[in-house]
Amino acid sequence: MTGAGIAALVATGVTFQTANAGEAGPAPELRTLSAGAAGKLASALGRDLGTDAAGTYYDARNEQLVVNVLDETAAGTVREAGARARVVEHSLAELASARTTLRRDAAVPGTSWATDPRTNKVVVTADRTVSAAEYARLAEVVDGLGAKAELRRTKGEFKTFFAGGDAITGGGGRCSVGFNVVKDGEPYFLTAGHCTEAATTWSDTGGRQIGTGAGSSFPGNDYGLVKYAAGVDHPSEVDLYDGSAQTITGAGGATVGMRVTRSGSTTQVHSGTVTGLDATVNYGNGDVVSGLVRTDVCAEPGDSGGPLFSGATAIGLTSGGSGDCSSGGETFFQPVTEALSAFGARIG
Repeated sequence: MTGAGIAALVATGVTFQTANAGEAGPAPELRTLSAGAAGKLASALGRDLGTDAAGTYYDARNEQLVVNVLDETAAGTVREAGARARVVEHSLAELASARTTLRRDAAVPGTSWATDPRTNKVVVTADRTVSAAEYARLAEVVDGLGAKAELRRTKGEFKTFFAGGDAITGGGGRCSVGFNVVKDGEPYFLTAGHCTEAATTWSDTGGRQIGTGAGSSFPGNDYGLVKYAAGVDHPSEVDLYDGSAQTITGAGGATVGMRVTRSGSTTQVHSGTVTGLDATVNYGNGDVVSGLVRTDVCAEPGDSGGPLFSGATAIGLTSGGSGDCSSGGETFFQPVTEALSAFGARIG
């Protein structure tokens, strides 16, 4: 099913149930979908299924959308739409309740949690700074959530990727440009909020001032807006650090299983997969950020604010994570659609 086909179904008010009502016929075939088309189908099915939807992810190997549901009736709706259905135990509301409990009872610096539709659980991760006593406290809270959550350890340390050096610099630190955007007909760029909280003016590697802060949200969120100075070029593209660039034509949401690429001023270009949504990360010092996209893409200090994209679609802004590009780790991204909505901007 193409994106246009999905839009047509929604626009005419035809639901998947009614569209497929009638006499039983041959078993519907699974559709081969791009990640973008799978995301659109997931949104349409989510609206159609309501509370019977329990999460989705993209099977990149088979190019199929997998939809978690709570009963066989909902599973039939998913199959009729050409997606793969899985009947699971926990609803999205139950998983959201688990995340609320974690935020209330397990606010330990050096931790993160995110919904993983592949396991139908909230995955809680503790980094190497979490003490034995704090880990025991986490384990007690997670155990109290039963099968809705699981606890893991990472050898790295969760931190925002902000460092001294070159690229775009401000306040003695270095970050990366995210996406070029337009607001009220004027050129701006998006970057991480923990960067724009630290500096109001930004310069390029040659020391030329290229922009001034125009908006910032951190913690809670992690996005910032910088207005370009006059005379600075601002094409809608991402540097691929090989003499070429990826044109960015719009913004979209992430889907678990989606292949994504990140560009940043420290480690340049790396790719990987979206592994979780609605992630919360406690960076310490009261810096808690929620609603993030979790990935297995590596990043390092100085990559903060850099773009996460899938083809020509903007997905997120680099926030922070653990590990590095030698040993691996996980990185979290602020969804770019939220930043665009907050600032009244568009990709351009």
